[in-house]
Amino acid sequence: YLIQTDAVKRYLLPQMNYRENLQWLAYAEEADILNVALFGFTAKAWREANPELAKKNNVRDFATINELTVLSNLESHNAQMLKEGKKKEERFEILREIAEYQLNVLNAAEEIKMIESDGGMPEV
Repeated sequence: YLIQTDAVKRYLLPQMNYRENLQWLAYAEEADILNVALFGFTAKAWREANPELAKKNNVRDFATINELTVLSNLESHNAQMLKEGKKKEERFEILREIAEYQLNVLNAAEEIKMIESDGGMPEV
């Protein structure tokens, strides 16, 4: 999160006038923008749906390597857009499109690798 949290600190918090003890809200909100763009739900929604798992884990602990790769890319994109002063709604739409595109590319490449390593076509 370092790239994104630095961007939140530099570009978002100074404009928000949060009290110091409430600054974490901006960080959580930005993390949830990424969660919804990639996974389709917030961290809170995941915790509520998975109370036992949530005692020791978070949603990202169950992400695939492709999802984690895309998440890292989304953090960098979001940090840049924060720096540029883009509004939350615009950033979310862009991040959602990036997530969908990158995840499709990575998942398709993984499927091709699996087919090639099996020596042919997948069984039906």
